Amino acid sequence: MRFKDQVVVITGATGGLGSDAARGFAREGAKLLLVDRDDGTELAAELGAQFHRADVTRDADVAGYVAAALAVFGRIDVFFNNAGIEGRIAPIMELTEADFDAVMGVNAKGVFLGLKHVLPVMVKQRAGAVVNTASTASHVGSPGLGPYVASKHAVLGLTRVAAVEVAKLGVRVNAVCPGPTETRMIRSLEEQAGARGLNDARERYMAGIPLGRYCTPAEITAAVMFLSSSDASGMTGTHMLVDGGRTGAPSSSAMR
Repeated sequence: MRFKDQVVVITGATGGLGSDAARGFAREGAKLLLVDRDDGTELAAELGAQFHRADVTRDADVAGYVAAALAVFGRIDVFFNNAGIEGRIAPIMELTEADFDAVMGVNAKGVFLGLKHVLPVMVKQRAGAVVNTASTASHVGSPGLGPYVASKHAVLGLTRVAAVEVAKLGVRVNAVCPGPTETRMIRSLEEQAGARGLNDARERYMAGIPLGRYCTPAEITAAVMFLSSSDASGMTGTHMLVDGGRTGAPSSSAMR
């Protein structure tokens, strides 16, 4: 019960990583505010949590979910800044401005706005832990995923800057970097790759993972909860790779 009575806010809470993390924190006694632009009332009811619908790309919506957390709970102890989308797979030469803006809006701007509004709450408390969802794409390039890769590099940059800005104020900021994980997102990437003629996309992805399989949401949740806990009290401005060894593999920069 590492998080007994702690207030945890999770964005992208209805997705594969967000919902698994919500269940993990709930099992360890946390009080939860779940945030998503999709309906999360069923998940909230299951976990005895609060749900707040919000678009993380809109400043007013982000201010709104922070205000909701404070109105109900009075504080925020852990912030899993997790909302993200994959976007469309296509070479940079084929992508549109709208393709780029959509992914950067959720994955980079959404993380920025979350930090902008949650950090002042934690600084005032002189306590708090933030975990941003980055990716193995924060470290390597993947053909066809230009906006996604750019956005996840941005998440690591924001993590490092935020961490040094609040390090002496009682707040830690880290990132988790999942590799391919058994969620809706990886299925979408497989389907898009298949539509472009890579019909064995799943096998190609797995071939670049030394463990020979995708990670599970539970494995990502374990890292998020560790970074959020007092067990990681000496860690800030860094990231944890949970990718089955993919980032260090020779073929990690491309789907072959």
